[in-house]
Amino acid sequence: MQAHIGDRVHVHGHTAGVPDLWGEVLEVRGSEGQPPYLIAFNDGHQGLIFPGPDAVIEHTVSR
Repeated sequence: MQAHIGDRVHVHGHTAGVPDLWGEVLEVRGSEGQPPYLIAFNDGHQGLIFPGPDAVIEHTVSR
């Protein structure tokens, strides 16, 4: 998985009734776009994540 600052991360809820999370990549702390990523989530919190198989990176068009 590879991301850049400004990309969006979409984490799918894996239990019925659990909403999906999405957020914007604020920092890429791994080398060459690899995790971990500091994310500003849609619910207002920030967190450092190592995305799992339930996550998708949505790349921004302009770099």
